[in-house]
Amino acid sequence: MEHFVWDFSPEIFKIGAFAPRWYGLMFALGFMVGYSIMQKIFLREGRNEEDLSSLLFHLMVGTIVGARLGHCLFYEPDYYLSHPLEILFVWRGGLASHGGTLGVLLSVWLYKLKHPDQGYIWLADRLAFPVAFTAACIRIGNFFNSEILGKPSDVPWAIIFSAAGDNTPRHPAMLYEAACYLVLSATLGLLYFKTKAGETKGRLIGLMLTGIFTARFFLEFVKENQVPFENDLPLNMGQLLSIPFIIVGLLLFSGKLVAWFPWLDSGFGGSKPLPTTKSPAPKRKA
Repeated sequence: MEHFVWDFSPEIFKIGAFAPRWYGLMFALGFMVGYSIMQKIFLREGRNEEDLSSLLFHLMVGTIVGARLGHCLFYEPDYYLSHPLEILFVWRGGLASHGGTLGVLLSVWLYKLKHPDQGYIWLADRLAFPVAFTAACIRIGNFFNSEILGKPSDVPWAIIFSAAGDNTPRHPAMLYEAACYLVLSATLGLLYFKTKAGETKGRLIGLMLTGIFTARFFLEFVKENQVPFENDLPLNMGQLLSIPFIIVGLLLFSGKLVAWFPWLDSGFGGSKPLPTTKSPAPKRKA
């Protein structure tokens, strides 16, 4: 059986040392589309659109820093703790989605402290489907980079990633993930715009976390381990790290986490009502 051979260059073009990559383009596309979606949400709910620039900045920094630290500390702690300066060398590759998710959650909290009219869970619910879409774009970027390879397979859609120096037909695991995240993003979008799911605190972000990391848990079975020490584990690092996110997602979806910790969306730095414009009092007639 002949299999599709993927030998696409990860670089869009190259002029001297300048060589933008498809991965970076897909990464940026996810944030651009996400920004556009949040504009519609803020307009729909009467929020200040000018706040979105600050939100985008927090999310981009949180995603990159969190993903980088996640890779360095979860997958190669011995090396990077011995060479801490190399943690800053993001261009060499090495980003972990679990760390990126933690970075996003923390960056949303930091943003929300500066914008107390936007509760943490309120904001997280509305970011759920833009974030899922961005995650799909990043996995498509991984495909262009010929990374996160699946295990050898003889299924008709197996791909030979010759650009990675590999001649074995493999599961296109990164495309499986991208497809799952796109379906999840579309589902979350429909729930927000066509139903009242967004009115139940934690429902959308809970579904997003549960959906993304449940898919990630099971798809790890068709992916190659990223680092050698995973070969001795009953579950690989990606699966072990997914379990806490699935649990938190289920607790958010059920409403239990918000009930247990109401300060997540109120109290310290919590949501405040939007200011209302009052009509001037009628003048007394002389």
